[in-house]
Amino acid sequence: MIAFATAIEPLRIANRVASRETYRWRLASADGQPVRASNGVLCAVDTSIEAERKALGGENRPSMVFACSGIRVEDFNDKVALAYLREAHQRGVSVGGLCTGAHLLARAGLLAGKRCAIHWENLPGFAEAFPRADVYADLFEIDGNIYTCAGGTASLDMMLALIRDDQGDDIVNRVCEQALTDRVRGPQDRQRLPLRARLGVQDAKVLRAIEVMEANLSDPLSLVEVATLVGLSRRQVERLFEREMGRSPARYYLEIRLDRARHLLLQSQLPIIEIAVACGFVSASHFSKCYRELYGRSPLQERANRHSEAVGAMAASAMAV
Repeated sequence: MIAFATAIEPLRIANRVASRETYRWRLASADGQPVRASNGVLCAVDTSIEAERKALGGENRPSMVFACSGIRVEDFNDKVALAYLREAHQRGVSVGGLCTGAHLLARAGLLAGKRCAIHWENLPGFAEAFPRADVYADLFEIDGNIYTCAGGTASLDMMLALIRDDQGDDIVNRVCEQALTDRVRGPQDRQRLPLRARLGVQDAKVLRAIEVMEANLSDPLSLVEVATLVGLSRRQVERLFEREMGRSPARYYLEIRLDRARHLLLQSQLPIIEIAVACGFVSASHFSKCYRELYGRSPLQERANRHSEAVGAMAASAMAV
């Protein structure tokens, strides 16, 4: 809902501050019926995706189409919706994805060789599922007439960038004032809080060690190698981690590898052995043992729970602007 609302509201405000209707939009769902957001709010729509396909050849043809999606997007496989995105793109309509909408664009075959952005939580599974897409943990990416953003308030930043290109700095600054935001963040602004704020850690050496670990998840470094890159001895790194993180560096390294594995289990259909290898485990049995110790269930049980939760929960919506 936040990605959806912050995409539309800047357009409404732009119309208001410019005293003219520069932007119009309509909402479409797969079947023309209301769509319930993940927060439970039921969103009314104007039309169906099938009707939008027919509109591509008429006077109601949109200039841009955005697909908005959220959780469980990897389970979505509506052929009509994906065909609509392809056809819109082929007809020269700009196509975009809000939040996990990049997943739909990639499934439609539109992101091969294209720069794109997706929410950091979905990036591991997306990168494994669509290796030909050039995906980044940026707020938003605009590659030709393909628009993608990371979700959350990144939709606001992408739309502000669009409004600035259309109408200049004066209008976009007035939109920012109305929306109570102090600036338009750039595409490469970080999605997540800096490590210092996110972990509550102040020691620069510990933060550097964590950065090294996060950059080497599929092929883990030894603690000696981490310490060398940080400029400390192994024993110094161990002492700092015990003081700052409350656990050993080896334990912390294992936890962030298992966290990545959990994202892949929940967001991809990769075989468990491939997930184990992608997260630096030498065997599926070792991976399963470590996973169960941390999360209290096996990787297979994790995936089974995820599929049972997803039953009957699929819905899709598209926004045509």
